[in-house]
Amino acid sequence: MNTQIKSKAHTPDIRLGWSEDETVAMKDILHHLLQCNTLTHDEAKSIMLRIAKGALNEAQIASLLTVYMMRHITVDELLGFRAAILELCISIDLDAFQPMDVCGTGGDGRNTFNISTLTAFVLAGAGIKVAKHGNYGVSSVSGSSNMLEHFGYKFSSDKSKLEKEIEQAGICFLHAPLFHPALKAVGPVRKQLGVRTFFNMLGPLVNPCRPPVQMAGVFNFELQRIYHYIFQQDEKRYHVIHSTDGYDEISLTAPVKICSREGELLLEPQAMGFAPLTHDELYGGATVEDAAQVFMNVLDNQSTLAQQNVVVANTAAGIRCYYPEKSWEESKALAEEALLSGKAKKSFETLIKLQS
Repeated sequence: MNTQIKSKAHTPDIRLGWSEDETVAMKDILHHLLQCNTLTHDEAKSIMLRIAKGALNEAQIASLLTVYMMRHITVDELLGFRAAILELCISIDLDAFQPMDVCGTGGDGRNTFNISTLTAFVLAGAGIKVAKHGNYGVSSVSGSSNMLEHFGYKFSSDKSKLEKEIEQAGICFLHAPLFHPALKAVGPVRKQLGVRTFFNMLGPLVNPCRPPVQMAGVFNFELQRIYHYIFQQDEKRYHVIHSTDGYDEISLTAPVKICSREGELLLEPQAMGFAPLTHDELYGGATVEDAAQVFMNVLDNQSTLAQQNVVVANTAAGIRCYYPEKSWEESKALAEEALLSGKAKKSFETLIKLQS
C-alpha cells in the first residue's frame, strides 16, 4: 500500500529536510505546508516534539491545525505525530489484563449521547477487560472525561489504582491529559477553536497502555483507510468503524463499514437485527447533565429502545472484535445480556465506589 496520499501540488524536491535538533523557522514550515506540500514521518515527528517543548505559540499551533482542516492528512504525517506523542507519553503496562480500548475520534459533529463510553461498560459487564482512553469533549457537549468526572471518577495515572479498577470493575479510564502532559499547550487552542482537528485523529492511536485489541470509530472513509493500514502494522486485533452517513460509531441510522484484520464489511441495520434509527433518536442533549441522564437511563434499562439498541450494536461489534470466532448473533446476545441483566451497571457502580 502506498503510504503517501499525494497532493497534486506536492513537490518532493523542496523537502525541508530538518531534524529535531536543527532550527527551521516555523514560518518556513507553515509556508511549506500552505503551499500544499506534505511532511515526511520525521518532519511531522519533529514538529510535534517542538509543540511539546513549548517552542510554538498559540497562533502557530492554530495555524498548523488549520492546515489539516483544509486537506487530508497523510499516513506518514499521522504516524510521525503519533510517534512523538507515544515517545513522550506516560506509558502504563496493563498487559496482564489483555485489555481492549473502545474509542472514537469524535469530531463527527453529531452530538450523540456517550455511546462509546456506555459500550465500554457493557463490554466490561460481558467480562472483557477495558482500558478506555478518553478526553473532554471539544466539538461536542460531553466527552468521556466530562461524563466520568460528572459521576465522581477521579482521573489518575497511578498504576496500582488503575489495576485495582480494571480487576474489580472490569474497566479503568485513562484520561488523556494525564498521560500526555507534553501536549498541555494544545488543549486551550483546541478548546478555543471548538472544531475537529488532527488531534481527534490521533486520540485512538495513542492509548498509553497500547492495548492488544481495539475498536476505533472514525469520522470519514479516508481516515478509516489510514487506521486500517496502521492497525495492520501494529499487529493487533481491531475493528475500525464508520457509519456511511458520517458517525464515528455504529449509529443504526445508515449502513456501517467495518474494517478488520479479516477484511471489510458493509452492514445494514437490518442485517445486524435492528430497525433503522433517525438522527434525532441519538441526540445527547444540550448539557453534560442532559447527557448524564441519558447515560444512566441506558444503564438502568429505562432508556428508549433506540438508545438501548445502538449501545447493544456497538457492544456486539466490540465482542466480535475481541472474540473474532463468535458470530454476530452470539455477540449480540452477550451484549444484550450484559446490559439488561444489570452487569454493565454493576461495573459502573463498582468503578465509582472505588473512588472513595
